[in-house]
Amino acid sequence: MNYDLIVRNARLRSGKVCDICISNGRIEAMVERTGNLATQIIDVQKRLVTEPFVIAHLHLDKVMTGALADVSTLDTYHGSSMTSAMTAIELASKVKEHYVESEIISRVRKVLSEAERSGVSHVRAFADVDPKANLIGVDALHKIKQEFKDRVEIDIVAFPQDGIIREPGTEELLYKAMEHGSDVIGGIPWIEYTEEEMKRHVDIAYEIAVKHDADISMLTDDAGDPDLRTTEYLASSALKNNWIGRVSACHARASALYNGVHHSKFAALLKKAEVGIVTNPHTGPLHVRVKELMNAGVTVALSQDDIWDAYYPYGRCNMLEVAFLASHLLWMMSPQDREVIYDMITINAAKILRMQNYGINVGKPANLVVLNAQDLREAFSYHQEPLHVVRNGTLVTSPNT
Repeated sequence: MNYDLIVRNARLRSGKVCDICISNGRIEAMVERTGNLATQIIDVQKRLVTEPFVIAHLHLDKVMTGALADVSTLDTYHGSSMTSAMTAIELASKVKEHYVESEIISRVRKVLSEAERSGVSHVRAFADVDPKANLIGVDALHKIKQEFKDRVEIDIVAFPQDGIIREPGTEELLYKAMEHGSDVIGGIPWIEYTEEEMKRHVDIAYEIAVKHDADISMLTDDAGDPDLRTTEYLASSALKNNWIGRVSACHARASALYNGVHHSKFAALLKKAEVGIVTNPHTGPLHVRVKELMNAGVTVALSQDDIWDAYYPYGRCNMLEVAFLASHLLWMMSPQDREVIYDMITINAAKILRMQNYGINVGKPANLVVLNAQDLREAFSYHQEPLHVVRNGTLVTSPNT
C-alpha cells in the first residue's frame, strides 16, 4: 500500500516511537516501522508528535487593540486582588468605538496565521455584542471563519461583555448574533448590579441557547470577591435545563477565595453538571484551584484569553508558551504535572469544545503537530513553533514553507 504521507520515527506522548501512516486525510496505521512507500515522507527523528492545540477562550475581535486602550485599564484589572475588575471592563469598552469590520478582519487574519504556524487547530472566539459594538465583531469573525475554514476552525461566541440587563438592547442583539452565524452563546453575569440581575443574565442565555440548540460559554466571577456565585448558578441551571456537558465557565477567579468546605461543594456541582472550566492564570493574579478541581473530576483547560489588548499586553497563540507560564503560576513542574498541563491545552480543551474525532488514533482525521523537542520538559522550556503541522492529512507548515 502506498500512503499519502508517512511521519517516520514519531515519538508519541506514551514514549512509543512509530511511523504514522496517512491517506485520504486519515491515520491509516501506526506501526513500529513500515516499508511501504508514500508520496511524502518526513523523518522527525524521534521528536514528540501530539494532537494539535485547542484554544478554548480567546477575545478574537479585540486582538492587537492594546494601543487603543486606556493605559490605566491594565493596572485597574490586575491591581488590588482584582477588586476593581468591573471598572477595568468599563474602561476597556471604549475600544469598541473604533470597531470597523475590515480593520477587525485584518488584525484577526494576522493572529490566526500565527495560530496555524503554532499548531492550533481550533479557537473558541469571543466577539462583543452590545449597542456599542453592535454585530460588527460577530460579522467580521464570521467572514474570517470562512476564510480560514480549512486552516483553523473557529467557534464564534456571541458575548455581552458589558452585561445584558445593564445594557438595554443587548438581549435582542444576542438573538440576532445567533441568526448571523454565531455558534455559542456567551455571558458575563457577575458584571450585573444585583444578584437578581445576575441570575436573569444567565436565564436569558439559556433561553437563547435552547432556542438555537447552542452551547454556552460564560466569563464568571472574574473579580476578587469571595461572595460571587454566578459559576454555581450557571452549573445549577445546566442541570435544570438539561444542558449537561454543554456549558463552560471561563476564569471563575473568585472561587480561589472560597473556604474549603464551600469549594468542595462547588467542585461537586461542576462535576455533576459537567461544566468545563477554562482558566487563564497568566492574565490575572487570581485563578481557580486547578489541582483541586481536577482531583474532583472537573475538566479544566488552559487558554490564551487575550492578545495585546486592554487586559493583557502579550500573547501570540503559542500554547506551549501558555503552558510554560502556567507551570510556574500553578507550581506544576514535575513530569506528571507537565503531562496534566499538556492535556489542558489539547485533550481537555477539545473535550470542553465537544470536538469530534480529535486525537492521534487509527481511523481519526490526521491532525497533528511535530514539536521541536524530544519531550515535554524540552517543549515547555523553549516553547518553539512546531517543526511540522499536519492538517487533515496534509503537511501545511514546515521549515520549508
